[in-house]
Amino acid sequence: MHFKILSAAVFASLMVAGSAAAQNVHDNPRNGFISQAVKVPAGSETLYVSGITPDVVPGAPAATPFGDTKTQVISVLTKIEAIMKGQGYSLSDTVMMRVLLVGDPAKGGGMDFSGMMEGYTQFYGPLKNKPARITSQVAALVRPGMYAEIEVQAAKAPTK
Repeated sequence: MHFKILSAAVFASLMVAGSAAAQNVHDNPRNGFISQAVKVPAGSETLYVSGITPDVVPGAPAATPFGDTKTQVISVLTKIEAIMKGQGYSLSDTVMMRVLLVGDPAKGGGMDFSGMMEGYTQFYGPLKNKPARITSQVAALVRPGMYAEIEVQAAKAPTK
């Protein structure tokens, strides 16, 4: 009987220790803007947020109805943050991000990486855990004048 109780106690303590350790591990040795890799433990809950595009800026010129790249990234990340909060996640749970940028005519047709980083840093700069990320230039997005679309994956320890 004592052996069964001891075995149950050891098992329970291992389960508690295992769940406490079930956190994402972000590899960011130089404290950069992104993690080189993020390890998500087995059994984690995951959230996949579709590619989100910016809202129209009231009063913006017809040529740039969504604003510049920085404005669009801020719009997109504001929407992503709200989606994540609605599902019980926070931005610090982000493990992977894909950023698609269209070339900005005001930048000679190249993607405005610095504008994207200015918007990104407002949201992810203060966080200790940065996501792994890829940023790519694409020919076009859903509507003319859109320069940014972002999708994210998030993970966290399961809720009980």
